[in-house]
Amino acid sequence: MFRLSSLNSLSLLVRVAGGLLGSKMIALFIGPSGMAVTGNLRNLLTSVDAFSTFGMQNGIIKYTAENSTAKEQLNRILATTFLSIFIAIAVLMLIFILPATYWSAYILGSTQYAWVFRVLGITLPMYTGNLIFLAVLNGLGNYKQVIYLNIYGNIVGVLSTALLIWQMGLSGALLGLTVYPSILFFFSAYHMQRLFPGFTFLRKKYFDKTIFNGLLSYSFMSLVTAVLGPVIYIAIRNMITGGYSANEAGYWDAVGRIANFYLMFATTMLTVYFLPKLSKAHTNAETKAVFKSYYKLILPVFGAGLLLVYVLREFIIRVLFAKNFLPMENLFVWQLCGDFFKVCSLILGYEFFAKKMTKAFIFTEVFSFALLYISSYFLVDYFGAEGAVMAHAITYFFYFLVLAFYFRKKLI
Repeated sequence: MFRLSSLNSLSLLVRVAGGLLGSKMIALFIGPSGMAVTGNLRNLLTSVDAFSTFGMQNGIIKYTAENSTAKEQLNRILATTFLSIFIAIAVLMLIFILPATYWSAYILGSTQYAWVFRVLGITLPMYTGNLIFLAVLNGLGNYKQVIYLNIYGNIVGVLSTALLIWQMGLSGALLGLTVYPSILFFFSAYHMQRLFPGFTFLRKKYFDKTIFNGLLSYSFMSLVTAVLGPVIYIAIRNMITGGYSANEAGYWDAVGRIANFYLMFATTMLTVYFLPKLSKAHTNAETKAVFKSYYKLILPVFGAGLLLVYVLREFIIRVLFAKNFLPMENLFVWQLCGDFFKVCSLILGYEFFAKKMTKAFIFTEVFSFALLYISSYFLVDYFGAEGAVMAHAITYFFYFLVLAFYFRKKLI
């Protein structure tokens, strides 16, 4: 466990370092406006992850783990997974390739990047195949291979993207975001071929409707977030660009990127340590103990980290981006306040997953995204990018209050 935890920490550090390098390259060679454009594409790719896999990754891990030694049932699980996802990929390829000009205008603000969506459509089978291969390897207990693949993929992806940005500017950044996730496919496919020579499970006779319906039950919550999140964030970014400027949108996107780096540590701790404990907690008292340990151990450290980020905000901007990003300094206070309440909420949100509380999860997700959009709509009009981070703080303050009220019996 210690070795695996160390490897996972190394993988996380590589991912963060890669993200920082990528942000620095964009800041130096493209600027704030380029940050906004690439931010829209990154939001879209989040949806692509979910829709191309039907949001089944967690279900695949669970079913594969439970049937790793039952060859016949494992064949049914893998065949059902791959055959259903083939359909999703085929549909998505057509959706991206045929109306590529529309997507370019709507997502990237110009028709000149239609080629990006054609490339995305062509590489989608590899992009999605890698995600599914990793889920299967994870379910079979090949944790080391999965972690190493993530490390290698991040290193290769970041270096190739940095080279593309250096040589091609914004076009290189868009190409890197689109293509580099597919690079890992060749590594993960190699490991799958070793475990399942010839992919003999790919037979129509193995397709099982019962397994498919079971996998869909795991995908519903993932798809709700995958649809609402990118749509809302793209809409907010377009509000800022349309009402003010692309640079202003770039400042908002940049402060959000910084937040993603430190939030990654909190979410990793929740997934690895607290989610299994919440899943095993069967009484309110047991759940309360898990909540208490989170708020005692994680929240104070995270809060102190946020204060440090605020104090060092100018230094962070200069190191991670460039001096032309200094106007984003006034966004930090609202972003950090919002992130504090977000981390307060995360442990409560994970209780929905631990206890499979689908309806409650969907209601609170819709509430939070609706509040974020509505508050941004009014505040961006008056304050620009600062209005968007104000909306972020307001949303997660009320989201935390709603979750605290809902789980009051497990908190008090």
